Amino acid sequence: MTPEDTSRMDGRLLVVWARSSVRALEEQRESINALNVFPVPDSDTGTNLLFTMRAAVSALDDVLTASRDTESPGVRQVAIALARGSVVGARGNSGVILSQVLRGLAEASTGEFLDSPTFATALRMASNLVSDAVSYPVEGTIVTVLRKAADAIAGTAQEVSIADTAIAAADAAAQALERTPMQLDVLGQAGVVDAGGYGLVVVLDALVQTLTGAQTPREFGRFERRTQLSRSTRTTLSIGTDSTHGDAAHTHTHAGQDFEVMYLVSQTTAPAIDTLRATLDELGDSVVIVSDGSGAWSVHVHCRDAGAAVEAGLAAGQLHQIRITSFLVESQQRAERPRAPVGADRRSRGVLAVVSGEGAAELFEGEGAVVLRSDDAITRGQLLGAIRKMQRPEVLVLPNGALPVQELIAVSAAARDSEHEVHLLATSSMVQGLAALAVHDPARDSDDDVFTMSEAAAATRWGSLRIASERALTYVGTCEPGDGLGLVGHEVIVIDPDPDAAVRRLIDLLLRTGGELVTLVLGARAPEGMGSELVGYIEQRHPGVEVMMYEGGQVGDLLQLGVE
Repeated sequence: MTPEDTSRMDGRLLVVWARSSVRALEEQRESINALNVFPVPDSDTGTNLLFTMRAAVSALDDVLTASRDTESPGVRQVAIALARGSVVGARGNSGVILSQVLRGLAEASTGEFLDSPTFATALRMASNLVSDAVSYPVEGTIVTVLRKAADAIAGTAQEVSIADTAIAAADAAAQALERTPMQLDVLGQAGVVDAGGYGLVVVLDALVQTLTGAQTPREFGRFERRTQLSRSTRTTLSIGTDSTHGDAAHTHTHAGQDFEVMYLVSQTTAPAIDTLRATLDELGDSVVIVSDGSGAWSVHVHCRDAGAAVEAGLAAGQLHQIRITSFLVESQQRAERPRAPVGADRRSRGVLAVVSGEGAAELFEGEGAVVLRSDDAITRGQLLGAIRKMQRPEVLVLPNGALPVQELIAVSAAARDSEHEVHLLATSSMVQGLAALAVHDPARDSDDDVFTMSEAAAATRWGSLRIASERALTYVGTCEPGDGLGLVGHEVIVIDPDPDAAVRRLIDLLLRTGGELVTLVLGARAPEGMGSELVGYIEQRHPGVEVMMYEGGQVGDLLQLGVE
C-alpha cells in the first residue's frame, strides 16, 4: 500500500504510522514539555508521550517476526501489540491516555484492514475508555481533545477514504486544542495550550502524513497571558492554587501531592480494580487506571503517601514495574538546572550499583559501575553518602533490591539539588541490574539512557533459590527448614525438599513463556558444581537458550537467575 492508496490501511501501514509517531514526538518533545503546566508543571509530558509510544513500537517485534513470510500482518495483530506495549510502558497521565487510543484501535479492529468507519469507532471507543479510566476528567486537557476528534468523525461512511477521515480527526483535535486555554484557567493564565492535547495532535498528524505523504503545518505557541476569563467560556473548573475536579466532594490540591506513582497490576479482578480506584481517589488525585484488554492494568496517581499507594496495589493483585517520582522536587530543580549544550561531554554521568558478594562487585565494576557493597544490610545514609562521594552531576542508581521503595525515595530527594540529578532505576535484583547495565550508553541522551536501561530491567524475568531457615506458610504451601525455595520476584512458587530439584523446576517455569538468554549468578553458599550442572540442564532441556554463569558470592540467595 502506498500513500496514494488511502481508502484503507493494512497492518504494515499501521506500523509505519506508529514509527512515524515516535519520530514526530522526538522532534516535538521539548516543545510539548515547555507547555506542561497541568496538573503539575514538571515539564515531562512530551517525554512521557515519547516513551509510551516507543514502548508500543518495541512490542511489535514478535508480530513482525511472525509475519516475515506473509504479505502483511493484520491491523488487529498490530493494534493489539501496540496497545499491550503502550499500557506496559505508559509514562505519566498523558502516556496512559495515549495507550487507550491504541487500545481503542485494537478493540475496534476485527480484520486485516482499517477503514474509515472502523477508525471512527476506534476513536469513540478510546474516548469512552479514557472517560472510564480517569476518575475525575478535566475539560481543556487531552481528554477533551480526544473526544472532539472522535465527535468529528462519528458516523463516517464506508466510501470516505481513511486519509480524509484522519485529516478530519486531526483538524478537529487541533481546533479543540486551540480552545483549551479558554476551558482550563491554569492554561489561560500561563498562555499555553494543553501539553497532552498537543501530543495527541502530533500523533494524529503523523497518521495524516503516513497516509498522504504531506505534513500538516501547525503552530501552538504561547499567546498573551489572559488575566480574566469570560463567564461564557469558563467551565466549572477553577484553578488557582487549588484544582477542583468538577465534583465538590473531591477537591484536591495538586501542589500538596509529593509523588507520582505508577505500576502495573496483573492477576486481579474487576472488583479489585474498582476497590483500588476508590482507595487511590482517597489518597490523592490524577487517578488513571487503564487495561490493555488482556488482564494487565496500568495505574497512575499523584499522592502524598507513595507507600500507601503501592500497598493499595498489592491488595489488588501482583505488581510490576513500580515507578515513583518526587515530581515537586524534580520540577523545581529542572527549572533551576541549566541544560547541557548540544555536543557537551556526557561522560560525567555515572552508574552506582548496590551489590552483594565479591564476584558480583567485580562483575559490575568491570562493566563500569561504581559499587556499594550490601553484604550486610545497608542504610539510606550509606546509599546517600555513596551517591555524593561519586561527585558526578548525574548518577544512575541500580538499587538491586537492597532497600525498600520509601527509603529509595528519601535518598533520591536528598541527593538532588540544582547541580546534581539522580535517577533511581527499578532493578529488584542483581540480574536485572546487569541487564540494565548491559545497555547503558553514557553518550546517549540522559532520558533515553534511563528509558533504555529501565526497559531492559523490566524485560528481565528473575528468580532466586533459597534454603528455608524455618517452617513458614507461603503462597504455594508450607515449607520446612532445609527445603529449597524457588522464588519468582519476591513470591515463593516452588517448594521442594531437594534444592537441586527446586531450582530445576524454577528454571522450567521461567522459561515456559520463552527466553533467549539465562543469566545465573551463584551465591556464596551454592554447592560446588551447581552452576555447571544447571548449565548442562538448560542446554539439554531448553536447546537454543544461551546461558551465562557468574560467581557472585552474594549472601542469602544460593542463586539468582534472569531470563531475557
